[in-house]
Amino acid sequence: MTKYTYLLIDLLSVLIPLAFSFHHKIQLYKYWAALIPAIFITALFYLLWDSWFVYLGVWGFNQHYITGIHIGNLPLEEVLFFICIPYACIFTYKCISGLIPSTYLQGSIAYINYIFAAILAILAIIFHNKPYTLSAFALLAVMILIGAIKKLAWLPKFYLVYIILLIPFLVVNGLLTGTGLARAVVWYSANGIIGLRILTIPIEDIFYGMGLILSNIWIYQSVRHYKLPD
Repeated sequence: MTKYTYLLIDLLSVLIPLAFSFHHKIQLYKYWAALIPAIFITALFYLLWDSWFVYLGVWGFNQHYITGIHIGNLPLEEVLFFICIPYACIFTYKCISGLIPSTYLQGSIAYINYIFAAILAILAIIFHNKPYTLSAFALLAVMILIGAIKKLAWLPKFYLVYIILLIPFLVVNGLLTGTGLARAVVWYSANGIIGLRILTIPIEDIFYGMGLILSNIWIYQSVRHYKLPD
């Protein structure tokens, strides 16, 4: 076990996206003025949520895999997670969204949004005694509902890109939750989650991550008053 494990996961996740941000066909660096506020505003909210759940014992961190540097009750690596992962995901969104037709799901997106939001809300109610399940599902339900009401034109593309992002998600979150490691980097209390997992990943992480990336893209576009390229 190495105390640099979580730090390396963060840095390796963002290394290629950051390097290719200067590629002449991508040029993500030109959008940093909007991207940076989007990442930090979202990070602030999620870090407060994170810190509160650490305090409650909903989840925590294995000291064998972190450097020992903390900001409040959160490891430095956890703070970096909310910078590195969103950056990599928005980079991926920008690269892939241009390949998706602008008419993708346009005829059925309203039904998808309302049905998805309703399912999330129902699950949040059913598992109201599980703090992580309740909060992850309820927050995403509210976000999707607002997005449906506002008729966000880029939401269909976001759904498809997020499905693609689930591939690296399984790798990164798998490592963080113990896949391939002797112990989990991030552990979860059985009282806070349903207990359903994909490999070692709690099912809640999929919806938590979806809300995280959705929030980043949403704020990014709002700050720029500009839609990401179709």
